[in-house]
Amino acid sequence: MTQEQQTPGVQAPRRRITIDPITRLEGHGRIEIFLDEGGHVERAYFQVPELRGFEQFAVGRQAEDMPQITSRICGVCPMAHHMAATKALDALYHVQPPPAARKIRELVYSTFMAEDHALHFYFLGGPDFVVGPQAPAAERNILGVIGKVGVEVGRQVIGMRRKLRDLMAAVAGKAIHPVFGLPGGVAKRVTADDQRQFQAVAADAVEFARFTLDVFKRVVLANSGYVDLIRSEAFTHRTHYMGMVDAGNHVNFYDGAVRVVAPDGRESAKFLPAHYLDYIAEHVEPWSYVKFCYLKPVGWKGFVDGAASGVYCVAPLARLNASAGFATRLAQEACDEYFATLGGRPVHHTLANHWARVIELLYAAERMQELAADPDIVAPTVRTLPTETPTEGVGIVEAPRGTLIHHYRTDARGLITSANLIVATQNNSARMAMGVEKAAKSLISGPDVPEGVLNMVEMAFRAYDPCHGCATHSLPGSMPLMLCVHDARGDVVSSLRRGVDGKIERS
Repeated sequence: MTQEQQTPGVQAPRRRITIDPITRLEGHGRIEIFLDEGGHVERAYFQVPELRGFEQFAVGRQAEDMPQITSRICGVCPMAHHMAATKALDALYHVQPPPAARKIRELVYSTFMAEDHALHFYFLGGPDFVVGPQAPAAERNILGVIGKVGVEVGRQVIGMRRKLRDLMAAVAGKAIHPVFGLPGGVAKRVTADDQRQFQAVAADAVEFARFTLDVFKRVVLANSGYVDLIRSEAFTHRTHYMGMVDAGNHVNFYDGAVRVVAPDGRESAKFLPAHYLDYIAEHVEPWSYVKFCYLKPVGWKGFVDGAASGVYCVAPLARLNASAGFATRLAQEACDEYFATLGGRPVHHTLANHWARVIELLYAAERMQELAADPDIVAPTVRTLPTETPTEGVGIVEAPRGTLIHHYRTDARGLITSANLIVATQNNSARMAMGVEKAAKSLISGPDVPEGVLNMVEMAFRAYDPCHGCATHSLPGSMPLMLCVHDARGDVVSSLRRGVDGKIERS
């Protein structure tokens, strides 16, 4: 973090605070905060400076390669990209997987969701509450969490994540870069031994999720200061919410329709994956490589709240708001308590994402248990071979970070001609930018800004568990680039600069 004086043009001096890098997220980013002479925030920008080009990488590749190619976008959520790509291939080749394959996919995906939510709570988001939002930076990490809750709890967390990842590897080939998804099914059946292992680990996962929910209640909800922080206006935005639901409007991570509710909780849209372009559009700002998604029927009105704004939210908070709850008993009981405590539907408090995430951890574990007990899971037929010419396909899943969309078009040979990926963090990018600025304006008042306050500004994005490695796309034009040659003393002796217009300047 740096703090410096700047004199832009003829304006009065103002102070610039840079948080670079921001911490405890996937990918890279920085926050630029500009203060006036009185130390009050004029503007705050949540910038994403990295660039990825996976959509362009895909062009000319075999469509069947996409589940493996896109799983390389991110080492934290490869299963989400693998599954969205596999579902897009089903639609592309006009093929339906057999029941066993569909259930195996959802079983593995539920295992992944449980593991990933545990990662965020204990390693990334949880330290802000378990250790404290203004605790020393060196303590706001997993070691600080273990110091608070005990070494035995640390062993339990690491052990549970290992069990879940071992299960994913056993069926999907790899935990980090899975290889089992195929158009029309999966590459490997689940054996009776696999089923028994899933049943045992699922039972452990349910108990682990209940324990984690209890930790949240004891550490966070029992602390009135933390509850006040969650409910504070500094971390509140009244936007639309989006999430995938089943036929009963219950949360579903793997399949269903996408439901959107307005800030007052009323359903404003519900669509199938193939129709997503009728509802989602993207806006570009010059100060970030991430695109800002908005609801197309409402339109882009800027970084503002309210029903008239097209800004929407995905991720655990949004999934609970956009659904009627959960189809499993324990998760639904926890969901009822969540809404009762926070004032009913919908909940607009950004930091409530952490509570919603723990409830989803419980749902994922319960869903694992249900699917592991299903006799269809060990059926021998796990693939329907494609026979039709590929054309166009859209696959949607709920990633841990929210709604994830893969859309492919191919020629008759199955070579990708265009690919569009709209990832969860991109869906949340506008609300995150709004959240960082609102938190900065609410919390910073004066020239001396403690590091703990800046961490609380970071909490405005960290609640979404963003992954900017997945979310960054290119602005129109060329990627800005600067190449400098230094001599032995470190002085610049020559440089090349390429602008967004592609022009190259030498100096």
